[in-house]
Amino acid sequence: MIVHNFSPVLVDWGFFQIRWYSIAYIIGIIIGWVYAVNIIKLTAKNNHNFTSIKKSDFDDLIIYLVLGIVVGGRLGYVIFYNLDYYMHNFFEIFKIWKGGMSFHGGLLGVIISIIVFSINTKNNFFKLADIVSCVAPIGIFFGRTANFINGELVGKISTFPIAVIFPSIDSIPRHPSQIYEAVLEGVILFVLINFLALKKNFILTPGRVSGFFLIFYSIARIIGEYFREPDLHLGYFFNYFSMGVMLSLITFLAGCFIIFVIKNNEKNN
Repeated sequence: MIVHNFSPVLVDWGFFQIRWYSIAYIIGIIIGWVYAVNIIKLTAKNNHNFTSIKKSDFDDLIIYLVLGIVVGGRLGYVIFYNLDYYMHNFFEIFKIWKGGMSFHGGLLGVIISIIVFSINTKNNFFKLADIVSCVAPIGIFFGRTANFINGELVGKISTFPIAVIFPSIDSIPRHPSQIYEAVLEGVILFVLINFLALKKNFILTPGRVSGFFLIFYSIARIIGEYFREPDLHLGYFFNYFSMGVMLSLITFLAGCFIIFVIKNNEKNN
């Protein structure tokens, strides 16, 4: 068995701390930004869905995305996972360095930020969203890795050889569900989405990549939730579904709807 002995703090100067959680977000955003720019450059000479997107536009979009991720992720966690606590401890909402971010809240924040940006710059919303979908698994991977380092979102009790004991929780071996999700929602999702988006000589209707991202992410998240302990104060809905599963079912249906509308429009045209 493996004993978790990582500290969530990378640097501690007493009056100032640098936490792995913050570093993970920064690294994920920077690498995602660089990769997105390379996608735009790679497809610039091809008859591709991303051809009309300018590098300068995506550079400007980053500011919107960061705000969407941080504000949406935090408010999503507050509303979806612990509203009662934060209603009685309002100023705790702003202490994001302690952790507590919701992917689904961040997703909603990103969608809103892209809508606002696309209106202001007269860019196609789905073309921008498709590029963001290609790079999002990078940020998810680093975020889940940070969850593991923080010793949060722990897995269910396990006898697997790779089970981990989280001393801050208890002395019982558990699934390293954060690592499972990093692989499922990060590595595997990245490969699937980018294979679809960048397949040579394959013309994509704007929105198709975004739709499949929602579908594939939701499936990966639901699988990951099977190994993860539900939030103690929430438990299971209907004795089976965690909050993560409930929200992922919604994003799964949203992705299916997008693909259905696209295919229906293609048939009519």
